[in-house]
Amino acid sequence: MTPDTENLLEIIEARREELIELAQALIRFPTINPPGEAYQPCAEFIGRRLGARGFDVNYVRAAGTPGDSERYPRVNVIARREGGIAGRCVHFNSHIDVVQTGAGWTLDPFAAVIRDGKIYGRGACDMKGGLAASIIAVEALIDSGAELPGALEISGTVDEESGGFGGVHYLAQRGWFSPPRVDHVIIPEPLNVDRVCIGHRGVWWAEVETHGRMAHGSMPFLGDCAVRHMHAFIDLLERDLYPKLAARRTDMPVVPSGARHSTMNLNSIHGGQAETSGFPAPCVPDSCRLVIDRRLLIEEDMLSVKVEVRALLDHLAAEREGFAYELRDIFEVQPTMADRNGPVARSTAAAIQRVLGREAEFVCSPGTYDQKHIDRIGKLRDCIAYGPGILDLAHQPDEYVLIEDMVNSAKVMALSAHALLAGRA
Repeated sequence: MTPDTENLLEIIEARREELIELAQALIRFPTINPPGEAYQPCAEFIGRRLGARGFDVNYVRAAGTPGDSERYPRVNVIARREGGIAGRCVHFNSHIDVVQTGAGWTLDPFAAVIRDGKIYGRGACDMKGGLAASIIAVEALIDSGAELPGALEISGTVDEESGGFGGVHYLAQRGWFSPPRVDHVIIPEPLNVDRVCIGHRGVWWAEVETHGRMAHGSMPFLGDCAVRHMHAFIDLLERDLYPKLAARRTDMPVVPSGARHSTMNLNSIHGGQAETSGFPAPCVPDSCRLVIDRRLLIEEDMLSVKVEVRALLDHLAAEREGFAYELRDIFEVQPTMADRNGPVARSTAAAIQRVLGREAEFVCSPGTYDQKHIDRIGKLRDCIAYGPGILDLAHQPDEYVLIEDMVNSAKVMALSAHALLAGRA
């Protein structure tokens, strides 16, 4: 530790209460996605704060992206502060949107209640606690007086919970996340305070629709039940595909360990005519739709993953009388993994060792986050996720972030940025 980095940690410790208040203020914006509530006021709150600290602030609306409207504009904020000497740029990216609250809460999801060293609220863990910590980290770095080359950036982006198309995807397409404008990115997602997340598995969402022929429910033999055809497909998944997926294992350090295998979730199923007044339709269903969520490993190929599912459907079409189907892509993301020996991963791991006194664990996420767009579209590989919050609490009722984790993660992020800008990473 040098005198300037020791001073940096002391500044952050002294701003514990300010960090708490900032996190509470962010949580109190009900930025629920869908539909995209309160994006603009939350972005402007961040922009006003950083603008007062000498940052150049840009608001970028992702016009025309899914969900964007006059009522729910997809407004992102990007703030940049240049140092006195030219150098590299370290960017902290956080999404401001949160998922629906759902049932089961014992506290107001947007009151940001403090209890037993925790701040409760929707988005406290995922990821407004991380956003607050990154802002305090950068402000402390500025106030430490360290004369560092380069630039610091902070962004608050939208729609990560629904794919990031109005947020990082849109911005990456327009060069906001590409070298030489940006060199290193830290995303303060809640992967636990002693972990450096270097990537994530891939995903393929698709819809399978089986077709039948409608008839009166009292005479099903005159029709062809699409739900039964879907049952045959699901049964084939159980007997054929699921055992194969369980046998595949990756070298990616995915947590939890169950996610080191290929997985497929059946997200939803819809079949038959709509019910009216609580009574079912007396008809043989002529359509049944199934949404699948296939998570793939870095060792797998997206095309092969799709071919594997289509082969099962084609088998049923050849063997089962009347079986007809459609397979539609919804969304896909390739797996990604940064170099654990790259500058941002290495500097963050070293900072964890200094702040927490223990060796960092390198992990990959079971689900995707905005690293996918920074890597694939922005062509920027030196990107990781690191932040406060317990991964298992994300999207849960009574979600919370530990205050101590926020403080420690702010220290880690500040030390990592200092090392990156100083060229010591």
